[in-house]
Parts: sequence; C-alpha cells; structure tokens
Amino acid sequence: MLRPLARYVDFVGRSRRSEFWLFYLLIFLATAACVVGGVIIERNTRFPGNEIGFHVLNLIYVLVTVPWFAVMVRRLHDVDKSGWWLLAAFIPFGVFALITFWVRDGTAGDNRFGCDPKKRPTLHSEQTDSRATASA
Repeated sequence: MLRPLARYVDFVGRSRRSEFWLFYLLIFLATAACVVGGVIIERNTRFPGNEIGFHVLNLIYVLVTVPWFAVMVRRLHDVDKSGWWLLAAFIPFGVFALITFWVRDGTAGDNRFGCDPKKRPTLHSEQTDSRATASA
C-alpha cells in the first residue's frame, strides 16, 4: 500500500495490480479523512469562514496524491501501454479505457517498459544462471 510513496516520482518501470489498487484504497481513505477533518475543523472554529484547517488538510492531500500519477503511469506500463494514455481521461468515456487497462493482468514476461514485477528470481534459477556463467 505504501510502496508508491517510496517511488514518489518514479515514472519508469512497471507496477502490479495489487500495488495500484492498494494505493488507490489509501488515496480514498486519505480523501475521506481530509473531508471529515475539514468539516470537523470548520464546525469547531470560532470564526465563521475560517477555512485554514481545510487548506492545511488539502495541502497534505495534494502531497500524498502526487505519487498517484506515477503509479497510474507504471500500471499502464505493466499492460504495455504508454503513460500518455492518461490523457484519455480528458475525452468522453476515456476513463473507461483506463479502468480496463488498470484491471487487466500485466503483460507476462518482460516488455518495453521493464521486467515483469511478478517474476521473482528463485534460488533454483540463480543457481542455474551461475552454473551457466561458470561453464561459459
């Protein structure tokens, strides 16, 4: 859930579905917390129209959601699509194409955007690779 925060502005590589959707859940929960917190702060301040609490929470929200764009691009890379596909959100029904890409399983094996994030090196494959290099 927090891995995209470690790759804050990394638009290179691929992200698995689980990484994408768990971060989406985090963004949803952060949005709900900011809205509820803003309402509570606004109702409990003495001065009507004092929205400083709302602005502070909004700033925190914006800082948390910056990695959202990076993880969306990396998710598109996982299905072998360019990050420029995010522009489809600006055309009617383009969001549906993006959602289709985001729910699809990633490209099996390596693609033009990097290694398969599901592929984990196993001890057996490492031993086989080291034997092949030693014999060569």
